[in-house]
Amino acid sequence: MSLKTSCTAAMLLASSTSLFAAVPPSQQVVLLVEENHSYSSVINNPAMPYFNSLAKNYALLTNYYANVHGSLPNYLEMTTGQIETMNDAYTGTISADNVVRELLLMGKTWKSYAESLPSPGYLGLYSGLYVKRHNPLAYFTDVADSSVERHNLVPFTDFSRDLAHGTLPNFSFIAPNLNHDAHNGTLAEADTWLKRNIAPLLNNAEFKKDGILIIVFDESARSDKARGGGHVAALVIGPRVKRGYRSSNFFQHQSVLTAILDAMGTAPDPGAATTALSFNVF
Repeated sequence: MSLKTSCTAAMLLASSTSLFAAVPPSQQVVLLVEENHSYSSVINNPAMPYFNSLAKNYALLTNYYANVHGSLPNYLEMTTGQIETMNDAYTGTISADNVVRELLLMGKTWKSYAESLPSPGYLGLYSGLYVKRHNPLAYFTDVADSSVERHNLVPFTDFSRDLAHGTLPNFSFIAPNLNHDAHNGTLAEADTWLKRNIAPLLNNAEFKKDGILIIVFDESARSDKARGGGHVAALVIGPRVKRGYRSSNFFQHQSVLTAILDAMGTAPDPGAATTALSFNVF
């Protein structure tokens, strides 16, 4: 091999490694999902000043698309790498490999913090402003069939306590209620809720070490069917994220699962996450 060929190959390898670089190790990954709005209705919208300040200061994924329309299938894509069901009123359990199973295999901790959840371990479909379809971990047999793991499904009120006491798990899933995830409420209401509840996380000393926060909308407006579920806004936030970065790589929800498990150090990942591009924003 000539020197020129060798150098070219090295440059291509370096470029490829950068593009497909895994998310760096983290002891604290947080996923928060918002609802039913298009990229164009969120980015640069003056009704969402806090969200857009995060987009400006951290990493915005500009070419991110939901997989389908319907809440539960998108949430399951993020946590199992598969759609599993198109039925938002699904009442069964899901035994496929999933984020909880992978975390437990590695000895990692997890919790789902769901706003308006009536009690720890609640498995019902609805309760006031809480809906199970926005809390995918509650469907997994690893959780629903375990008297221990089921009690990691907790009301969101536990989040501020765990944050203050330094007892957040390795992986936190956050589900705002229907008024605060922009499903029933306005984008302005969702943004106010984000600022009130997420700013303390970003200022937390433990999170500042190596934390990663992913905020993503589950699907776009129903009129947008591009790539299946439409163009949505997605942010990656943390102390090691490139500041003010814009990634134009094509992503869908399986990359969320890839990113979470990359940060936790596991491979291969469940379902489509095995071959999904991880977030190249570090």
